[in-house]
Amino acid sequence: MSTPNRPRKSRLPDCELREAERPTCAGREQVVLVGLDGFERRLCPAHAAAVWLTDPTLRFSAKCRVEAISAVMWQAFGGGRR
Repeated sequence: MSTPNRPRKSRLPDCELREAERPTCAGREQVVLVGLDGFERRLCPAHAAAVWLTDPTLRFSAKCRVEAISAVMWQAFGGGRR
């Protein structure tokens, strides 16, 4: 009997702010922002930058990879050419 092939990496969950009709997400890294109450939001870098810039109480979770935080900073402040 053969077993079905499974992907080695699990697919990252979608951005919480993703719109099905008009996707405006940018970036592949997933960012986890945490509020003062401990509530976590999982977002793409573009949405994370917008939310992070408008809510100063949010902080990056330790679950975030350095590349994800870098992508948010690039989206927020314009990193020029990549």
